[in-house]
Amino acid sequence: MSDQHTALIKTPRQLITVVILAFVVPVIVIILLAKFVTGSKTGGAGSDAMTPEAISDRLKPVGVVALQQAVGPRALQGGEAVYKAACAACHAAGAAGAPKTGDAGAWGGRLKQGFDTLVKHAVEGFKGMPAKGGNPDLDPIEVARAVAFMGNQSGGKFSEPAAPAATKVAAAGSPALSGEQVVKQVCGSCHETGKGGAPRIGDRAAWAKRVANGINAVTDSAIHGHAGMPARGGMASITDPEMKAAVLYMFNAGGGVVSTAAAPAAAASAPTPPVAAATAGGKPDGAKVYAAGCNACHVAGVAGAPKFGDKAAWAARAQLGVAALTASVVKGKGAMPPMGGQMSASEAELRAAVEYMLAAAR
Repeated sequence: MSDQHTALIKTPRQLITVVILAFVVPVIVIILLAKFVTGSKTGGAGSDAMTPEAISDRLKPVGVVALQQAVGPRALQGGEAVYKAACAACHAAGAAGAPKTGDAGAWGGRLKQGFDTLVKHAVEGFKGMPAKGGNPDLDPIEVARAVAFMGNQSGGKFSEPAAPAATKVAAAGSPALSGEQVVKQVCGSCHETGKGGAPRIGDRAAWAKRVANGINAVTDSAIHGHAGMPARGGMASITDPEMKAAVLYMFNAGGGVVSTAAAPAAAASAPTPPVAAATAGGKPDGAKVYAAGCNACHVAGVAGAPKFGDKAAWAARAQLGVAALTASVVKGKGAMPPMGGQMSASEAELRAAVEYMLAAAR
């Protein structure tokens, strides 16, 4: 027997194959281990182009169209247009108990309530129907037109209300509508009765807390909306100066009643005529100016107002001097609105009222 072992590599070709594998296999193993340890991803040039972020950027539109209401009063829509846009969703099919348009039987009892009542329900909301059909941007006139359209389709004989006569453009910063006009058109539906916690018109005790931070803060809330109150009372065409005039009117007893609980000695106050009280010598009569509006708070000391005749309450204020006190009345301070709420009073008349109250506290 021969002791010689048989060799594994018998030909040059086998030798070359073994040498190549000896280099390639370790390199592949090293590469796989490196990828496993680092967890890195490799990719060819441009591989990031298929990521979700890159795809989203490529699909992004070149420009964006922004819709914005044009400055100035907008054209009011007709009843049919408002009906189709806001009311038809329920009234076309009679959904959620809404009377179906064209159904004279369903509308009969409602038509008997009268046009004004139907409009009031539509503007303020009634049972399952949201205010203004769920579109707070609608003008009350547009809502009334929609009511007229539906009523007429169902046996009624209503006339669509016309737009109010155009008001002369006021000077910059001043209201075109008076505070009373704005209240009657927009604010009265809630503020006349205190609906939803709204402070009643003329109830200074209820308004005192709200104007503690100044009349501008209350006006800002009315402009932008607060709690259950929609922006600008739900009427987008009302300007900032008009909103401020409305707030001043409601605070200054615009037809409301001063709370007897907060000011027992203050009689129920109605809107006061322009102050034109003067003594025989031509000087404004402070007592009459005081009685025309100041007494609503100063009689009982409402909202921190120094009580009339209270020497201790007036002592520190008296040291400021008549001129400084008059300036505070004119500009408004704390819960006291500008001009003491008497927008028709002159500065001389307000000064006379200050002098009268100071004299009573000496």
